[in-house]
Amino acid sequence: MRSLPRNKDPNLLVGFETNDDAGVYRLTADLALVTTADIITPPVDDPYLFGQIAAANAISDIYAMGGRPVTCINLAAFPSGKLPAKDLHQIVAGALSKITEAGAVLAGGHTIEDDEPKFGLAVTGVVHPDKIWRNAGAQPGDALILTKPIGSGVLFNANLKGWVSPDSLQACLAALTELNRGAVEALERFDVHAGTDVTGFGLAGHAFEMARGSAVTLEITFDQIPTMTDALKMYRKGMSTGVNKHNRALVEAQSRFDPAMSTRRREIVFDPQTSGGLLVALPQSQADAALKALHAQGLGAARMIGTVTAVAGDDLLVFK
Repeated sequence: MRSLPRNKDPNLLVGFETNDDAGVYRLTADLALVTTADIITPPVDDPYLFGQIAAANAISDIYAMGGRPVTCINLAAFPSGKLPAKDLHQIVAGALSKITEAGAVLAGGHTIEDDEPKFGLAVTGVVHPDKIWRNAGAQPGDALILTKPIGSGVLFNANLKGWVSPDSLQACLAALTELNRGAVEALERFDVHAGTDVTGFGLAGHAFEMARGSAVTLEITFDQIPTMTDALKMYRKGMSTGVNKHNRALVEAQSRFDPAMSTRRREIVFDPQTSGGLLVALPQSQADAALKALHAQGLGAARMIGTVTAVAGDDLLVFK
């Protein structure tokens, strides 16, 4: 993407230059469109739940820009010769439940034939042009807050082997189907300098994009990172995901870990998330109040996980 020609339209306020979560196009002095699309394969067997997770995941990109979702278009791939039509209906019904919860509307969609079911949304939202959250803009001295726990990738893989307890799996699914709407509503009165949602590249990958786009270093205190129940345990048992190695390769040249931290323990920050939480940078003086606001919205897992510093040497990420 970085090799493509730059857009010259001055109304394109956010394009693909920093791999941000969505594009933003200014319509008027007070209104900009936020536009995104996302599609995933099923992390669960239940079609209704799959639709909920896929919708929450796609809508999250609007929230990551500080925006409000307005319209959604279904994007579906479905093996009609292998699965009954009722499964597709349930997928869309699950998605619609989350679209409605977000205060948006389902305006249509498109389905193609495929060997494997896939589902997602194209989402349009709105935001004030002066209140956009970008993944670039973090400033030295900022606090870093993460609003949801991480670890869903390894839990889904471990569940295939029967290693995950029903309670741990249900807690994981509850986090994935939770919209980031509450986080945005809690944080909108604070001075968010940068924001992104934590999804397929894992915490490390999305933090790295924020650090690189902002030309800063993110120092993250490992023990403060909220993790899903049993996720670290699964890594200690030797479980991983097929994506971890790719996420690690993206950042390892400019990342540093406490040498006392075991290799398996480190893997949690490379764990790919689906419908993860928001990672935001805001003034340290506002961090405590922001956390209280998040907790008041029911986001009890939200934590301050680190700070932003000026770049020192080659490291953009430091895990202490």
